[in-house]
Amino acid sequence: VQLQASGGGLVQAGGSLRLSCAVSGRTFSSYAMGWFRLATGKEREFVAAIAWDGGSSSYTDSVKGRFTISRDNVENTMYLQMNSLKPEDTAVYYCARAYSGYFYIPVDSSQVKDWGPGTLVTVSS
Repeated sequence: VQLQASGGGLVQAGGSLRLSCAVSGRTFSSYAMGWFRLATGKEREFVAAIAWDGGSSSYTDSVKGRFTISRDNVENTMYLQMNSLKPEDTAVYYCARAYSGYFYIPVDSSQVKDWGPGTLVTVSS
């Protein structure tokens, strides 16, 4: 299985970006997917997760109401719509696949089976 994130870039504060994570293989729809991020000088943190069927999702508090995670199990792709971006959202964003159909709260890296390479999001003030 390969995960490939894309969609990062430079945006002004208040702007929007949509990240995508394309997943190879035929088992995409069986697993929960999520986004994590790593900012300079900080530990990697959980951002958002979505269950195998898209029926439930969770977010870290700092992005609630601004970010929306979604998935397309036909196209084997997960998305993260990021609105009202803030400079503190600047980070490398990683897509991740869980070991099962769900991530369990509190979501952390130990629940990640596969990582994709990151995509850099830079929010200027």
